[in-house]
Amino acid sequence: MGVSTSSPEKGPEKNGIAVVTVDFPPVNALPVRGWFDLADAVRAAGSDPGIRCVVLAAEGRGFNAGVDIKEMQRDTSGHGALIGANRGCFEAFAAVYECEVPVVAAVQGFCLGGGIGLVGNADAIVASEDAVFGLPELDRGALGAATHLARLVPQHLMRALYYTSRTATAAELHAHGSVWRVVPRDELRAAALELAREIAAKDGQLIRLAKAAINGIDPVDVRRSYRFEQGFTFEANLGGVADRVRDTFGKEATE
Repeated sequence: MGVSTSSPEKGPEKNGIAVVTVDFPPVNALPVRGWFDLADAVRAAGSDPGIRCVVLAAEGRGFNAGVDIKEMQRDTSGHGALIGANRGCFEAFAAVYECEVPVVAAVQGFCLGGGIGLVGNADAIVASEDAVFGLPELDRGALGAATHLARLVPQHLMRALYYTSRTATAAELHAHGSVWRVVPRDELRAAALELAREIAAKDGQLIRLAKAAINGIDPVDVRRSYRFEQGFTFEANLGGVADRVRDTFGKEATE
C-alpha cells in the first residue's frame, strides 16, 4: 500500500521508463501523506537522467477517488487536515505538470476529484473502456480542479460537469481529443507502456527541452489557477457550508 516506483523492463536497463503506481485501498482516496509521497515519487523519477517518460498508474478498481474525506472528518482540532490536503494536492498536481519528462496517465475505473488534477496535468492519457472522469466536488463540500477539467473538455461542458457533479466516459474524452487511446481494462498497462516506449525512444535531452517548451506556451498558469480555486475551498470550510455538505455527500441540498 502507498506509492511505489518501478521499471517495466527486465534486467538492469530501464529503457527510459519509470512507472509510478498508487495503491491506497479500497478506492485510492489519498490521505495527506499520500499526496506528498506521490509528488516526491514523480519528481524523483523525472529528475533521473536515465528516465525519458513516466507512466502514472494505480492499482485496484479505480485510478483515483480524490482526497480521503474520512481523514478530514476525523480531524476535530481545526483545519489541519484540510490545509494538508490542499497543499498535498497542489504539490502532486504540480509535480506531474512540472515533471522534467512527459507523463502518461494510465486510467481505469473512476478518476474523480484529485484524479482529475493528476490526469489534467499529465501529457497524455490512456484509459480503459470503463473509465469515467468527473469532479463531484460540490457533493463533497469542496471546490477545485476545474482548472484541470478544463484541459480535458471544452469550456461549457466543463461547467456543466462541474455544476452537476456528473462524469464523462473515456470514449467521450477520446472524442474531445484529450484521451490518446481507449482500450479494454486488461490491455491498459500495455497500451500505456506502448506510448511511453515511443516517447522514451527520443533523445533524453531533447525530450526535456520539448517538455519545458510546451509548458512555457500554455495559455493558463495551472499552478496559479488551481491555487485561486483552493482559496474558495477554504472559504467554504470557514463558512461551515463545506462540513454540512460533506457530511451528507450533497444529498441534503437535493431533498
